[in-house]
Amino acid sequence: MPDLGHDLIFGSFLTPRSADPGAVVGLARLSEEVGLDVVTFQDHPYQPAFLDTWTLLSWVAASTERIHVAGNVLNLPLRQPAVLARSVASLDLLSGGRVALGIGAGAFWEAVEAMGGQRLTPGQGVTALEEALTIIRGIWDVDAHGSLRVDGTHHRVRGAKRGPAPAHDVPVWVGAYKPRMLRLVGRAADGWLPSLGYIQPHEVAAANRVIDDAAHEAGRRPDDVRRMLNVMGGDLRPGSGPSTGAGLKGNPADWVEELLPLAVEDGVSAFVLGSDDPTTLRVFAEEVAPALREAVAAERGPAHDAGRTPRGRAPRALELRTPGLDYDAVPASLAARAVEPGDREYARVRSTYVWQGSPAIVLRPTDAGQVADALAYARSQDVPLSIRSGGHGISGRSTNDGGVVVDLGALDGVEVLDRARRLVRIGAGARWGDVAEALRPHGLAISSGDYGDVGVGGLVTAGGIGLLARSYGLTVDHVVGAEAVLTDGQVVRVDAENHPDLFWALRGAGGNMAVVTSVDVEAAELGDVVLAVTVQDVSATAAFLRDWGALVEASPRQLTPFLTIFRDGDDGPPVAQTLHVWAGDDVEAAVRAIEPFLAVAPVLQQRAQLVPYAAVVAAHHGRHAGQAAMRSRSAFLDHLDATTAEAVASIVRDPDQRMVQVRSVGGAVNDVPADATAYAHRHQQFCVSAVQPRGRRTAADAVWDRLAANGSYLSFESDDWADALPRIFPGATLERLRQVKAEYDPDELLRLNVPIPPAR
Repeated sequence: MPDLGHDLIFGSFLTPRSADPGAVVGLARLSEEVGLDVVTFQDHPYQPAFLDTWTLLSWVAASTERIHVAGNVLNLPLRQPAVLARSVASLDLLSGGRVALGIGAGAFWEAVEAMGGQRLTPGQGVTALEEALTIIRGIWDVDAHGSLRVDGTHHRVRGAKRGPAPAHDVPVWVGAYKPRMLRLVGRAADGWLPSLGYIQPHEVAAANRVIDDAAHEAGRRPDDVRRMLNVMGGDLRPGSGPSTGAGLKGNPADWVEELLPLAVEDGVSAFVLGSDDPTTLRVFAEEVAPALREAVAAERGPAHDAGRTPRGRAPRALELRTPGLDYDAVPASLAARAVEPGDREYARVRSTYVWQGSPAIVLRPTDAGQVADALAYARSQDVPLSIRSGGHGISGRSTNDGGVVVDLGALDGVEVLDRARRLVRIGAGARWGDVAEALRPHGLAISSGDYGDVGVGGLVTAGGIGLLARSYGLTVDHVVGAEAVLTDGQVVRVDAENHPDLFWALRGAGGNMAVVTSVDVEAAELGDVVLAVTVQDVSATAAFLRDWGALVEASPRQLTPFLTIFRDGDDGPPVAQTLHVWAGDDVEAAVRAIEPFLAVAPVLQQRAQLVPYAAVVAAHHGRHAGQAAMRSRSAFLDHLDATTAEAVASIVRDPDQRMVQVRSVGGAVNDVPADATAYAHRHQQFCVSAVQPRGRRTAADAVWDRLAANGSYLSFESDDWADALPRIFPGATLERLRQVKAEYDPDELLRLNVPIPPAR
């Protein structure tokens, strides 16, 4: 068969001897150190001379940072598939997406029976493996409706709950030799993983034909299945003689000469070395692997590269692609991680928390240089461009239909640069809950929204109304610098001395000006906080809002209340939940400040606790599948006086408003001059917001229009952008932003984040 065009990967295949556990772990670490892509281990649970492979995989994943881990191959008869699915997903989540599932139908049946497993015939083993793969993938498919039911002959689940989903699209590699197993590989696997010795080089072509035929019959392409090979018993010493078929010998050049035909003629794109010798592993990684990559590239030639589809992986179904988008022009730096319709990962990346999207392609850069490549590609395509940091924003701007999405999720580092100055550098793709957890051991915190799954980039360029706002201020008020990629591809440092006009604009309107890849933020000295949660019957909604607002304004700055009002069923009274966050561990002072709130309406529930700030905004890393076609509205309020409280109460009474939220934006927020940042709302005390059906006016819209005349918040406005623009950026702020836009994005590449027209 011809070369399938996959990028070459190289790995190690180690013996998990229990006599010296540290030795095999050391070889795994060496595999990462010398640059191998994956480390794999035999799996023989009945063998007391071996460590348990799954335990070893977990230990190695925790002991390394980059290399992927896999069984080679896991023994299905002794590993229950539903539990195995959750084990793989859990380790993939814990390792940051570094797990592959190598699995086999089983062998050594007497030993399997001795351990309590069931002896199967070869045909039964194939059936059992196919049932297991259905269960495993079903457990991972959290987007499917309902519980999982598979009524197999050997493996069954009857109403199993789905999840968790792995961190990435875990490839399933199957060890197979006989025709029925090879046909299963073609139908259902992502990779074929035999061992040289059990199969001879001249037999690979015939096995490939069986896989290809089965793939075609299943509606797949042959290149959906990566061809892999365990190279066993290798010896890389000069003069060791020619290959025996069971293992390659000779110097590195001899290895390259023997492996090259397997790559370019038989489509093998993964070579995994079975050796426990450190020198051999090092030479394989540092000499054989690069030489073989170079030789394969030379055989492929530029014509082959020009004809390859994005990512150097299997081409996707052409009918799913967006006409007019040049998929072949995706930059090489981004191709391997790009996702397009037809990829199994597409469902995971297409939508945001609220909005369903259908982008033509999702690019996932890992550094600022790749972000620049992504912007260059987007400039060359006449389609919408969305930038995504976390995808949780209710405005829905981080996805689109038929366009390019640049997902910054891989830029998620959190580093304390200077503890004395409380200076922290945060990647734009980090989640604020993870930031809080990373800062907790240092006794630091950053006020950053009210939910831990919110991405850093979206919030830190819009404002950052958080649960410490009255004591800390907005998140943007403490940003002292940023790394940003300009729309012309320049990667620049932005701060008070470098590009000061852009630095001003990034703090409040950043999504319109450049792509921020990291920010430097001054954190607050903060350990534990007091968190009190009260739930109250607010049938007298207007009176409650008036009294609640007066208490907020009279409270010490350490207290930041956050209110959500929703209806208890269709006919039930409105119910208010308030999160009271006291910035500090003075419990007595917190109680004195919070107790008056209990008197403004009947209390249905209450609780209070002293917790780390990280516990208040813990990240859940939920998958985003879009919820409904909703739009969001917002308004800044000077006070919740009687008139304003009645207006908000009328919104609560509108059945189209699913919930109404009121955030505190006084205190330290208003210490900052209105012209210091592009967020100019510095005299109001509250920000009220709600979501409502998209595409039609509601009874509350007239009230919203009246309230919003005092200002609206960028992150809570999802459409009607032309009308919202002067409310979000009032007067002189908008005129200054238009000047900055004209300098840094005159062609309006970044136009989906409440578009600001450049000054002409």
